[in-house]
Amino acid sequence: MRRAAEIIKQNSNRIMDEWEQSVKQEIEASNMSSLAVRNQLPNLLDDISEIMIRYDNFKGINNQEEYQEVIKNSLDHGRHRATSSHYTVKQILKEYVVFHRILTEILIEHNVYTKEVGIILKYTLENAMLNSASSFSDSLQEMREKLVGTLAHDIRTPISTAYFALDILRPGESEERFVNIKSMGMKSLEKSLELLEGLLDAISVQAGEGITLNFEEIDLVKELKWVYNEASQIYTNEIGFKCDSEKITGIFDGTAIRRVVENLVTNAVKYGSHSTPVTITVEDKDDEVIIKVHNYGKPIAKKNQSEIFKFLNRGRNVQAGNLESWGMGLTLVKSVAQAHAGKVGLESDEEHGTTFSISLGKQSNSPGKIRTELNYSQN
Repeated sequence: MRRAAEIIKQNSNRIMDEWEQSVKQEIEASNMSSLAVRNQLPNLLDDISEIMIRYDNFKGINNQEEYQEVIKNSLDHGRHRATSSHYTVKQILKEYVVFHRILTEILIEHNVYTKEVGIILKYTLENAMLNSASSFSDSLQEMREKLVGTLAHDIRTPISTAYFALDILRPGESEERFVNIKSMGMKSLEKSLELLEGLLDAISVQAGEGITLNFEEIDLVKELKWVYNEASQIYTNEIGFKCDSEKITGIFDGTAIRRVVENLVTNAVKYGSHSTPVTITVEDKDDEVIIKVHNYGKPIAKKNQSEIFKFLNRGRNVQAGNLESWGMGLTLVKSVAQAHAGKVGLESDEEHGTTFSISLGKQSNSPGKIRTELNYSQN
């Protein structure tokens, strides 16, 4: 069996090349780059070699605790595939079937395939398949739950605003005040209905998918002033708004951008100083718009700034106090920015405070609906 392990190590590049080529031919959803396709499988190959060396006398192979490394890499593999568009459990299992087949063929070619070697492959790859499939399904379920939870949370704000508008409306109000309060309530209810549609959409999210965006030509300043006005009424912090342009026209999803900025403002109020302003700044560039939300208060540690926009792996990689409580909102901020051919940024220190920024391309999309690709575990 030690000789079989040596053959696997010596032919690891060939094994991975043949496996990758076969996977791309046999699995329609494999539209990923070479690096993404391989993912954790080279590690699994090393694990199998080490297990064969460890069990050269073929004792103890039934003890599942003896190959925890296979479990870890297969779990990571399943989580990664959950971020790949349109992937399914069937396709993950097919990957391992192909992997098993190529390993077997190469070992037979070198006359080192024995009954014991076959059993080792069976135990390790069966466990890898089960763990990858389970991790894939669990990750998708987690995505759906957090998407639904985030949208449900966002719906509360406009419903509360509409309730507030009805609550303060009194008989005998002046016509102007009546019209203003009615308008505030109607806009909030319209926003609730838009978010409810997104909530229903999130329930059906598949691997690698995010929210559905609806692009149309709009005045972005109008949308952002709506957020500013609402935030000014809701929060005790002073809310500032700075924009040099009266009007910024482009192809945007206005509802999504409003949600993004609302999310950033809410976080700024929640985690920043309660006695200092929260400022929304809009910079109008030639082909893009940059939106910034700034607050003073306790900064986000430098070591955590690259992690804060991540999602599924945040709990494993970040030990940052209340960083987890930022929730999935910032992942959606990143998704919306990327769907507009933009990006997100974060600067935070004790002296200057915290600034989240998002850039949005003005004409990067055509009007219509698209389903975003939401990469839950990468930068």
